[in-house]
Amino acid sequence: MTFRNISLDPPKVLVLGFILIILIGTTLLTIRAATSDHKGLSFVNALFTATSATCVTGLVVVDTGTAFTIFGQVVILLLIQIGGLGFMTFATLFAFILGKRISLKERILLQESLNNISMEGIVRLARRILIFTAFFESIGALILSVRFSFDMPVGTAIYYGIFHSVSNFNNAGFDLMGEFRSLTGYVNDPFVVLTICTLIVTGGIGFIVINELYEYRQTKRFSLHTKIVLATTACLVAAGTLFIFLLEFSNGKTLGPLSFGGKFLAALFQSVTARTAGANTINIGDMTHSGLFLIIILMFIGASPGSAGGGIKTTTFTTLLGAVWSQIRGKEDVVLFRRRIGYDTIYKALTVTLSALILIIAITMMLTITEEGQDFLMILFESTSAFATVGLSMGLTPELSPAGKLLITFMMLAGRVGPLTVAFAITLRRKQDPFRYPKGKIIIG
Repeated sequence: MTFRNISLDPPKVLVLGFILIILIGTTLLTIRAATSDHKGLSFVNALFTATSATCVTGLVVVDTGTAFTIFGQVVILLLIQIGGLGFMTFATLFAFILGKRISLKERILLQESLNNISMEGIVRLARRILIFTAFFESIGALILSVRFSFDMPVGTAIYYGIFHSVSNFNNAGFDLMGEFRSLTGYVNDPFVVLTICTLIVTGGIGFIVINELYEYRQTKRFSLHTKIVLATTACLVAAGTLFIFLLEFSNGKTLGPLSFGGKFLAALFQSVTARTAGANTINIGDMTHSGLFLIIILMFIGASPGSAGGGIKTTTFTTLLGAVWSQIRGKEDVVLFRRRIGYDTIYKALTVTLSALILIIAITMMLTITEEGQDFLMILFESTSAFATVGLSMGLTPELSPAGKLLITFMMLAGRVGPLTVAFAITLRRKQDPFRYPKGKIIIG
């Protein structure tokens, strides 16, 4: 695949690339061989499923484990893998195989796709991404296959192990357990819970961070980006686990019937999966309103830049917290880990967050119209889950109207490529103003 003759901006190419993959997936999922009843999916349902898989979301309108044949499930798995890594990474893989040189334009597209700060070493990073992915998915598949072999035939266990490893490393959350159960049957199982939590966190911190962890023995240092990602991820997982544990402790429909250890495992899993993975070990719809609102907050923050996850990202969240803390203390500079954060970074964080809020508000408003009569919290939860490409649902997804499905489909795509990328893709080339207006003062607060 080559982009040498393409005159589009990188954001436009990325958006069009995702749309092309979604359309191919939609076509494959509409054929009779893809579904178990051989009737094929309707176009809207196929489009929704292909978008959910490519955007590694996990929201489903039909049950993946029962509605699709092995062919259909493999199509979904390939869409997850391509969408999780990014089509430019796959294009680079084919270039490696064919021995082709990566052009400058392709390197720029790779940089944009991987959300990397610099283009230096971008091809080497892409090569390592493929190696890291194969390593973590293989280890996850091996552990899960062994565990599943106690509950099902060995061949089925291996297939399930591979599917769930790929799905969760790419933060997709698709499962084959059937009847929309996700992983609720393994709520007390430390092997399944801890393995999948590890896959989700590893896939969610971003390949830039994984690469720095890999190189730490030689470099003996981390960049500011990696420090913020690791610290924020650890704090959010710990805080999410604690609050879910406390809020759902006595809920007879979620953590209540479980042992103390089971409560901890379930709270940990829900805290981790809310960071854009989508699998669940308890029935999300049965959680308390306070627990659901906490999940919405975690989903909105999401994973980290350069990963398969969505949301506004951990670095955006921490940058905004740093800016607020600096204002409260009367400090002019925002300082994190003894490094000053530039104003351009703060403006971008504000823009990403406000764009996300506006998008969620707009889609939620439209869903209240198309899904009139549905609970507002369910609609807000669904909208946030789609934007953050999480895939958790309170049960609304299968009941969506065709218009609602199309709205959520757009939301998943926008959440995967990012609000800014979508905005840049549909506007003209950005130009610097030839002059500056005089500075004005307004009262804030």
